[in-house]
Amino acid sequence: MTGGGSVLGVLAKRAGELAILLFAITTLLFFLLRLGGDPAAVLAGEEADPDQVALISARYGLDQPLWWQYLRYLVSIVTLDFGESLRGGQAALTLVLDRLGSTLLLAFLALAITAALSIPIGAWLGFRPDRGDRRAANALVFILQGIPGYIVGLLLIQLFVVELRWLTSIGNQGVSSWILPSLTLASFLVPKMVRVLAANVAEAMREDYIRTARATGASDVELLFRHALPNALLGATALIGTQFAFLMSGSLITEWIFAWPGFGALLVASVEQLDFPVVQAAVFVIAGLVFLVNAGTDILFRVIDPRVRAGATR
Repeated sequence: MTGGGSVLGVLAKRAGELAILLFAITTLLFFLLRLGGDPAAVLAGEEADPDQVALISARYGLDQPLWWQYLRYLVSIVTLDFGESLRGGQAALTLVLDRLGSTLLLAFLALAITAALSIPIGAWLGFRPDRGDRRAANALVFILQGIPGYIVGLLLIQLFVVELRWLTSIGNQGVSSWILPSLTLASFLVPKMVRVLAANVAEAMREDYIRTARATGASDVELLFRHALPNALLGATALIGTQFAFLMSGSLITEWIFAWPGFGALLVASVEQLDFPVVQAAVFVIAGLVFLVNAGTDILFRVIDPRVRAGATR
């Protein structure tokens, strides 16, 4: 099979998997949401009488049989029309997409910070892992990996907002308000990426091509950055997709801490308010986005790694 055929095969396989995944997730979500309560009663308020609740139920089709609501829901997925928000009256999908950009901004900033910190630290730790300073640093990275992100976020707010008053921590008020939530999200990712890169570099340094390069007079800098690190980064590429999925889940807590007007905050508020259309649209978007990033990572890995391409042609 050619390289192009391999990529097309991956795309076809991933498309089928995406369809199955979205069907399973959205179906499970539909029935779980109905167990959370009656959104018509929530919208009507505690003092509303049964007639008011019935009117709201009829308006949004919540008085229809569950199987009929489910069929309408499946049609909405196919047509990407999830209806209007029960709270704001806006199109649910539009509301989600309007907020998604803010969350993606934090995600990409966090990935950039992760790369800027993880690559040099991971390369340093993996180059000579048996040295005492490397072992101590590895132990520190292991400890940092166990610290919850919300603890990091609160500590950053205390230091840079309350004590030093250098940055802002409420909402999206420009570049100064981007730094702390991005660092908080990156704190989820940096220790794990450092450990993966360090292990990959250490493994690469034991390969025959490194010994050959050293025998030809290559310096330590050349061995690390020209030979070992590029191969270590190939192995770390597969981690990007799962890291992105982790960013999307981690953003829920981070956006709440920093009052960030993003996707996560909207999803949490919609769940609390039993705003079914928005929750359904949000989960659909995030499941599709995470899956597509994973598929893209898989394809990129096949393109840049000749070993995978060679395996696909057999």
